[in-house]
Amino acid sequence: MNGKVEEFIQYAYDSLKDGDEISALGFLKEALRVDFEHQEVLYALKCLNWWLEKFQRLDGLSGPYEQGGYILAQWELYNAFLELIGNAYDSCQYALRRFVFTKALDYYLELLSDGTNQQDPALLLQAGRCYKGAGEWEEALRYIEQASRLKREDSAILSELADVNALLGETRAAKVLFREAFYLDPQGVDLTGLESEMIRSLRDKVRDLGYSGNEVAEWIPVWGCIWGIFSVKRELKPVELGRLKQSILSLENEYRSKSGKASADLSGDKSCVKPRLLNRYFWLIDYCEHNRDTTGLIDETMLKIKVIDPLVHEHYKT
Repeated sequence: MNGKVEEFIQYAYDSLKDGDEISALGFLKEALRVDFEHQEVLYALKCLNWWLEKFQRLDGLSGPYEQGGYILAQWELYNAFLELIGNAYDSCQYALRRFVFTKALDYYLELLSDGTNQQDPALLLQAGRCYKGAGEWEEALRYIEQASRLKREDSAILSELADVNALLGETRAAKVLFREAFYLDPQGVDLTGLESEMIRSLRDKVRDLGYSGNEVAEWIPVWGCIWGIFSVKRELKPVELGRLKQSILSLENEYRSKSGKASADLSGDKSCVKPRLLNRYFWLIDYCEHNRDTTGLIDETMLKIKVIDPLVHEHYKT
């Protein structure tokens, strides 16, 4: 009897991987008729019905881009749902994950197929995210690399590129790209969508330090540097050094200000000013360590770090 149930369950999961949710639902119902108390069947039905209810709203959306975006937006809500019921069956979650991200991908590929949207970095990024979610990391890399060539200084694209590289075992490339993404704009990084253990572990450790909300993304590059995770660095070009110094000056002025809001790129959150400034100090010190006649600037910058955050200074210098 149990063998028949297991067979129906496997048929259901295979159907989901093939994008056939109707057949999957039918197989699960057949399994339930054989054993109406089977815990995995009940669990799988609960999860699949959650998604089927959400998919009923797709037809009311204006087009493929909105439909694909809607599905991806539900993934975070689904994870919250799993926290309530438990994530007890990996095979079920693997099949559902592949089904959901492939379904979202179909909408984006529909837009890419007519040839008029091949140069749209946002669309290419979304397709790459879907391939990543479906476990097709090589294809994800191809699409996200295309997006990065079209829009080079974009933290969302670079962080996704880093994430896929990490999943593929390209650790060195991942570290460089993550460091770059969090330097450009921590708030542009979608922390909930990143999957590699490297960044998820770092995110959780930063949260364990007591940071929350927008602060988490800002402190990730600071502690990522201190803990040796963002350890692969690159040389700054002269024009980039000029921008870095100007950014430091601007952030120092914001940090010294006792009132008022932070600049727009910090989402008006002054608690984000200090970690972003610290990260730029780190970049400046990295530059100085590889260039002559900058010892005085290193000492000066280290003193600034000590003044604004003695704990960071203590950990950084060791």
